Amino acid sequence: MVNHGRLALLALLSEAQGRMDRAKTEEESGAGLLRRVKRGWVWNQFFVLEEYTGQEPLYIGKLHSDMDLGDGSIKYILSGDGAGTTFTIDDSTGDIHAIKRLDREVKAQYLLRAQAWNRQTDRPLEPESEFIVKIQDINDNEPKFLEGPYQATIPEMSSIGTEVIRMTATDADDPTYGNSARVVYSILQGQPYFSVEAKTGVVRVSLAGMDREVRENYSVIIQAKDMGGQLGGLAGTTVVNITLSDVNDNPPMFDQKLYQMSVPELAPVSSVVGRIRAKDRDIGINAEMRYSIIDGDGRDTFDINTDPTNLFGIITIKKPLNFETKASYTLKIEGANTHLDHRFPDKGPFSHVTIVHVSVEDVDEPPEFSSAAYYIEVPEDTEISTVFMTVSARDPDAANTSIRYSIERNTDLGKYFYIDITSGALMTVLPLDREEFSWHNITVLAMEMNNPRMIGSVSVAVKILDVNDNPPLLTQYFEAFVCESANAGQLIQTVTAVDADDPLGGHHFYYSLALEAANNPNFTLRDNQDNTAWILTRRGGWSQQDQSVYYLPIFISDGEQPVQTSTSTLTIRVCSCDVEGNVMSCNAEAYHLPASLSRGALIAILACIFVLLVMVLLMFSLQSHRKKPYLHDEEDNVHENIVRYDDEGGGEEDTEAFDIAAMWNPREAHLVGKQRQDMLPEIESLSRYVPLASVGGPGSGCGGGDSNVQGYVLAKLLETDLNPCAPPYDSLQTYAYEGEGSVAESLSSLQSGCSNTDHEYDYLNDWGPRFKKLAEMYGVLETNNPSIW
Repeated sequence: MVNHGRLALLALLSEAQGRMDRAKTEEESGAGLLRRVKRGWVWNQFFVLEEYTGQEPLYIGKLHSDMDLGDGSIKYILSGDGAGTTFTIDDSTGDIHAIKRLDREVKAQYLLRAQAWNRQTDRPLEPESEFIVKIQDINDNEPKFLEGPYQATIPEMSSIGTEVIRMTATDADDPTYGNSARVVYSILQGQPYFSVEAKTGVVRVSLAGMDREVRENYSVIIQAKDMGGQLGGLAGTTVVNITLSDVNDNPPMFDQKLYQMSVPELAPVSSVVGRIRAKDRDIGINAEMRYSIIDGDGRDTFDINTDPTNLFGIITIKKPLNFETKASYTLKIEGANTHLDHRFPDKGPFSHVTIVHVSVEDVDEPPEFSSAAYYIEVPEDTEISTVFMTVSARDPDAANTSIRYSIERNTDLGKYFYIDITSGALMTVLPLDREEFSWHNITVLAMEMNNPRMIGSVSVAVKILDVNDNPPLLTQYFEAFVCESANAGQLIQTVTAVDADDPLGGHHFYYSLALEAANNPNFTLRDNQDNTAWILTRRGGWSQQDQSVYYLPIFISDGEQPVQTSTSTLTIRVCSCDVEGNVMSCNAEAYHLPASLSRGALIAILACIFVLLVMVLLMFSLQSHRKKPYLHDEEDNVHENIVRYDDEGGGEEDTEAFDIAAMWNPREAHLVGKQRQDMLPEIESLSRYVPLASVGGPGSGCGGGDSNVQGYVLAKLLETDLNPCAPPYDSLQTYAYEGEGSVAESLSSLQSGCSNTDHEYDYLNDWGPRFKKLAEMYGVLETNNPSIW
């Protein structure tokens, strides 16, 4: 058998552990044990202080096997939590060291395994053994308030000892070892209002009568210290923000004992007069108010309600106001808290009273009629200018100014009525007709003399009463038919009548034949006494050839006073009928339209024919007024030749452009005693500036000229200009002779060919305003003048 040894850990046990072992030995001895059991080292756990700060590794203990002879053949191996990283072992000596700083709050203990190996065989000499390294706590953590800062609320006026808040501070140190985690609470700030229990951390009220209206918020600093509060312990603090909540401990108060308000007398009911407030130092529901009118002469005229915020009292009008009736009111108003706190009855009463004086302001009011509306019945036969009603209005103001009346014209468009401007008397100015308008609804206006903007109005309903002024008439134009085979006493027509009047008892018509037809041998009338009548034949043997049409006058009267009558004629035609009495043909057929063709269709056909005729006439009119086509032949278009003639020709030698023979045949007859009616030419002939000596002189020019023609033309021009009785010569007065002898000389291109000099037209500037345009076109412009183009 292999002799296995025992692996032991020679640990440096603490003094406390030694005391524990000794105490255990004494306990076993005192229990009466007769013999002590021999055992090896108790090496399976030991303690190491945390937060070691030395420079050298911390020595923990030694591993040793009883098989170790000290010759170095044993090798010790360490494994488990932190082996090689936190803990190391000398494999020859078995010494264990901690090479890292240990923190109990991070890891409180480590589980390690140890084993002894044979270096030569590299085999374990005995099984692994486990042991625990416990980290012994030191006071290295202060207490902490994990939920701070704290908020707390308590009612104001709380009694002493009222709990405010309960707090707990936590300490990361070991609570089972020493006093490192034993916390004690104290207050650093907040005395004398609050205190804290040392062991529990409960904050309580320590001062009675704390008033929110004086101070609402408090900041209290609480400290938690470990080591039981002893010197050298670590401490942590937190802040507790304490707010006093409101209680109803203050009565309401009005700022004024008397309030002055005013309101116009025309202010409508429910309109606001003003508002008041009883101030309360409390807030929230403790400041909510209820207002009421408890006395005063205006408690029936005014009302007061609390606004939606429940803070203000709103005074409103309950009844219409009238300055002339009462000019001021007094109200006694109470404001009281709606939520009372019965813990403070000595702070009351929680209500207050004030006086409100309301003045009614005078307003210029429109006139008021004596009645809100008027109704009158007027017979339709009322004579014009008859006064049928008098309306009355007055100025409600104290001034009581005069009133003027008028009718609003858009309510009496027909202008049937007139109202006296001062008395308000209504009268008719046009005849009334119930059958046209049975009602008249007019509006009468009343205006103050001193203030025309103040206008009152009232509605006047005029009912027109019926008068029997319309005669009864047949319901329609009757045309009856009688068959040739009709016998005596046969009914051929039932007649009815209508009356535009509307008697109270209803209509009752009386029918009879007119006096001239009373003894009619052909027809008779029977009054049925039910507003109808029958027309009956009195004989038989009817024939179209003998007489085809009969006219029967019917007399109708009503039963009202004054009695109205009328006579209507019934046309009766004789027709041929079949055996059943149906009309087959009579003379009236030729005058009737076919049944299949309505009057509307006939009108449409005639309208179409009329439109076609108009279109045909329009086409003929356009053809007759069609313009002649434009004549391209200049010989036919004389007007175009005259207007657009732009050929200068050859002057006096050009015989092609102007027929000179026409000038030899003027109308030379002198009209004795008859003055000329034509207008003098706007431009005087240039011939008047030609000397008379030149009239008969020889011609001149480049190629010679016809002096006879020249002289004749000049003579005719002079004669025409000087003779007021000569007939008008448009050609002679419009065209001046261009040739030799003219002050303008010749402008013809024919004569210009004989001159070797260049054409210069500066002389046109000397000819006066008549040649200004030519001078501007052909003359030489001055260099210092700008161009006109």
